[in-house]
Amino acid sequence: MVDQTQDTQLVIITGMSGAGKTVAVQSFEDLGFFCVDNLPPALLPKFLELMKDPKNNIQKVALVMDLRGREFFDTLFEALDRLSKEDGLNEHILFLDAENQSLVSRYKETRRSHPLAPEGLPMEGIQQERLMLDELRGRAQQIIDTTKLKPRELRERILESYAEKTQQVFSVQVVSFGFKYGLPIDADLVFDVRFLPNPHYVEQMRPLTGLDEEVSTYVFKWTETNQFLEKLLDLLGYMLPQYKREGKSQLVIAIGCTGGQHRSVAIAEHIANHFSKDYVAHVTHRDVDKRKGK
Repeated sequence: MVDQTQDTQLVIITGMSGAGKTVAVQSFEDLGFFCVDNLPPALLPKFLELMKDPKNNIQKVALVMDLRGREFFDTLFEALDRLSKEDGLNEHILFLDAENQSLVSRYKETRRSHPLAPEGLPMEGIQQERLMLDELRGRAQQIIDTTKLKPRELRERILESYAEKTQQVFSVQVVSFGFKYGLPIDADLVFDVRFLPNPHYVEQMRPLTGLDEEVSTYVFKWTETNQFLEKLLDLLGYMLPQYKREGKSQLVIAIGCTGGQHRSVAIAEHIANHFSKDYVAHVTHRDVDKRKGK
């Protein structure tokens, strides 16, 4: 949750073309933000002057900045650096991302060309854009992977994160996944648990998941599992307050095993439950049903 104070709240919405920025800016409008779509970075200093004018009484602003204004892109980081030095301004960058194939599918559905490859294939523009936005992605306080999100679900995520609250909330998102299906693109921290004993090789457990007690008991009965968890929880217990102090609104912790069905699921549940005592903690099992064809 973004810090809510008397200072002006400025959210910069950016990310990959086709990742959902239109839905995002509409969601911020519903939250009462003053929204500007596709503001060129070069105009940001002038816009800041307007925000400071007491006649305008603007307290919540959301700006969409993306590569539709690519001729101004070189000035973006200079503008962001200036924002960070402004008094009375809470700056927050929301970066929307999605897997390449999902972005290609969306371009095909809308029959639109990519802004960086108007005459070429969408994938060419997507790959170029990803390289150009890599540094900006690293500066974002929140990253949302919209690959599997419907517009309604993205809207709900934004409302949950940015609706006004009486105090700042830092959330921990724990995601289990299977390495065979690729890394979660919105993960801040990734831990590989493929070295732990695998329930997949126990025939009666093969169709089950880490949510089943039989599998969970098997995963946690091993000494190496408990030693790993002790060290990992100690590490995360140190890191989470540092991320919160840095201004992040959420931290995405990804736990991966081979198929994302057994070990990673059980351990992700354990981690989320452990930190739910001190943080708002959510757990998602990205690939738990892949083998079932769901």
